[in-house]
Amino acid sequence: MPEKPANALAAHMRTDPDTVERDLMKLVLTIVELLRQLMERTAIHRVDQGDLDDDQEERIGMTLMILQDRMEELCERYNLTMDELNLDLGPLGSLLPRDL
Repeated sequence: MPEKPANALAAHMRTDPDTVERDLMKLVLTIVELLRQLMERTAIHRVDQGDLDDDQEERIGMTLMILQDRMEELCERYNLTMDELNLDLGPLGSLLPRDL
């Protein structure tokens, strides 16, 4: 007999009241890290294309460095590693490139 959808969902959700804040922060930081990496790649592409002047390159580089520092601080606060933000999507592979 096939499993009911609600039971299937409950089987995949492992929540613990003691870790719900950390788990939620992990999800938020994962999304932020994905966006940070997309911004970084876009910036590198624009630099390679010559679309930015020196001041814009400096500003974007500084912004990305500050964002990386804040990500590391938040990971440390919630006892997470950057590797833990790379969600395993099963047959699709990992969410982020493995070379974090």
